[in-house]
Amino acid sequence: MEQQNSKEPIRLRRRTIAGGRQSLYLDIYINGRRSYEYLKLYLVPEKTKEDREANRKALAYAEAVRAQRIVDLQNGRFGFVSEGLLDTNFLDYYRHLCQERFKATESKGNWGNWYSCLKHLEKYCPASLTFRDVTPEFCQGFRDYLDKRAVSRDKRKPGSKHKAYSQSPLSANSKQGYFAKFKCCIRTAYEEGVIPTNPCKGIKSFPEEEVERTYLTLDEVRAMAAVDCKYPDLKRAFLFSCLTGLRKSDIEKMTWKEVRRENGITRIVFKQKKTKGQEYLDISPQAEQFLGEPGGPDEKVFPRFKYDSYMNLNLQRWAMVAGVSKDITFHSGRHTFAVLMLDLGADIYTLQKLLGHRELRTTQIYANLMDKKKQEAVARIPEIKI
Repeated sequence: MEQQNSKEPIRLRRRTIAGGRQSLYLDIYINGRRSYEYLKLYLVPEKTKEDREANRKALAYAEAVRAQRIVDLQNGRFGFVSEGLLDTNFLDYYRHLCQERFKATESKGNWGNWYSCLKHLEKYCPASLTFRDVTPEFCQGFRDYLDKRAVSRDKRKPGSKHKAYSQSPLSANSKQGYFAKFKCCIRTAYEEGVIPTNPCKGIKSFPEEEVERTYLTLDEVRAMAAVDCKYPDLKRAFLFSCLTGLRKSDIEKMTWKEVRRENGITRIVFKQKKTKGQEYLDISPQAEQFLGEPGGPDEKVFPRFKYDSYMNLNLQRWAMVAGVSKDITFHSGRHTFAVLMLDLGADIYTLQKLLGHRELRTTQIYANLMDKKKQEAVARIPEIKI
């Protein structure tokens, strides 16, 4: 019902769900706070006269509820906001947040974590669960479920010709990521007035586990550059990442209007797909040679480069031909650039700007990888004759 006056504090809206049905809910905006009341009323695709009549009755009832809410608001009875919303279906609310993040074109990885958490929530709690049942015990129980019972199904059984998956416990970072999305959902519900208190308060999050970041040495980069790759565009894009630190998502979408020549220096002016941050990245003449021949402003710089699991397999095969035995992915190019910069004397603050990190602590991880002082200290150990 988007045609309603935008100044109305309570509006009736629809949200498309499975099977082409539409869920009716109230969008409530009072005193600068937005909340939602799901009415448990649905519109069905109109294929028969009975469908049209059912939809008419559902809309009429929903409008009656909205009118009553407006009367309550005018009479100063605000209690319905929290009391009515406690009957909101928890999984519907979480799905709504997933959909909002998908519409906001968040990074694929972040939205994927929201969606993966949803799959575990669907296993953990009944479909009819409402926010009345979202207690501290429920929240702690979901944490325990992730920690002890949840399994990952993203590994194919070796040699299987079917879509069969092996099961393994969640990794430490998967637990941390999923529980963070769950807590974000609960916090949002609290801020929107769906629940009067935050039941997650005081429940400890999972610690984030530092993972190994695979990178190439300068000699290994040279070795890969010296041999052929089955897909030349993959080679060009990966070496460009090693020399600029750009993510695959930013390389895939890069157009020629983002490549500028200023004062004898080639600069990439772009908005990061992951963080949405505006970046100005000066690149070296060495990296510039991998750009290729310039095209039209809206043409892609790497038009035939599209990275997926098959390309990752070919990246590893290319590395093996070059004599590199490390288990690398395309993101190893970004790690390689960071380590090379530190090895060549760049300070941590400069590297932060080159990588486009918002937080210095994110960049600090690479300083731990390439700690010159530790290397120099170890090198001073005197020779021990054997």
